[in-house]
Amino acid sequence: MKEFSVSASTVNKYDIVITEDYSEFGDRFKGLFPESARVLIVTDENVCKAGYPDVIKEQLKDRYDTDVLILPPGEPTKSFEYLNKILSTLIGKKFNRNDVLIGLGGGVIGDLTGFAASIFKRGIPFVQVPTTLLSMVDSSIGGKTAIDYEGVKNSIGAFYMPSLVYAAIDSLKTLPEREYYAGFAEIMKAGLLAKESFYVWLVDHIYEISDKEPETLINMIETAQGIKRDIVAKDPFEHGDRVLLNLGHTIGHAIESYFKGEYLHGECVALGCVAAAFISWKMDMIPMELYYEIRDMFVPFNLPISFVTEDVTPMIDLLCNDKKNTGKAINMVLLKKAGKAVYVKDIDRELIKAALDELNFKEED
Repeated sequence: MKEFSVSASTVNKYDIVITEDYSEFGDRFKGLFPESARVLIVTDENVCKAGYPDVIKEQLKDRYDTDVLILPPGEPTKSFEYLNKILSTLIGKKFNRNDVLIGLGGGVIGDLTGFAASIFKRGIPFVQVPTTLLSMVDSSIGGKTAIDYEGVKNSIGAFYMPSLVYAAIDSLKTLPEREYYAGFAEIMKAGLLAKESFYVWLVDHIYEISDKEPETLINMIETAQGIKRDIVAKDPFEHGDRVLLNLGHTIGHAIESYFKGEYLHGECVALGCVAAAFISWKMDMIPMELYYEIRDMFVPFNLPISFVTEDVTPMIDLLCNDKKNTGKAINMVLLKKAGKAVYVKDIDRELIKAALDELNFKEED
């Protein structure tokens, strides 16, 4: 087991636990919420089929009245419709401000549950129990909660910190391979933006990672979480360095919105990282050789480095909705080297189009 705390002067302290299974979840939860009576576990159909809600309920049965709300899997669930389902369930079951929400699932469930917790009765406690690799290393940490609106990712949300993040790697055993590898985009992003030695370590341990060797996974998750944890602790509300965590996300979110579910979030982050590296090369920030190295690095982890479409222009239009923009300028996180990211304002749109054209693979290419 690994355990860390996230704290900053402006946010509540919370613990992050990385362990093999859920055997200690109940004791941890009871220690945090001795006055609570009710718990609502929000999860999705896939996690429910794997049996994890029953495991959590068993851990809590001697102390709490626990309900489970099962939602459809996938990005469309991050919507007002399913936010309303959570809120109406809480009201219907007469939850109060001392009761607790648990987000049991991937990033969609965690983001949605956290946002519901932030607005119900002006804020109730919630616990993140991430079940995907991507949510373990990224979305469960840092308190970003949101829903999508009118096709724009995370356009309505709030910063709201969890009371606990409990990541059990047992859940990765039942995760589909495509989703498992999608998590590597966020992990490799962490190395690219802040720690070159971790970037190299990932490439060196590809076989152990692919085999889901427990010690390797715990060490990998610990390092990736640590990079995000340290940045978030210094800048919890993204007024400074926290923006660097968006490496690969500006273009990645546009790709994700454009293809409407064809690619997983992690796959879009990988494509976004390749695009960011391309722009960094063209702006003479990194050498050409490093661009190609970064691009090809994603391939052994079964992540895409290209897509196919007739016209990339609509993706540029979607970029205009990015939260980091100022006025009409498109701002983006780029690379100075492997392990060093920088925030650059007002990126030339023709250069962005060139990066998208570089990703756009057609048969005649």
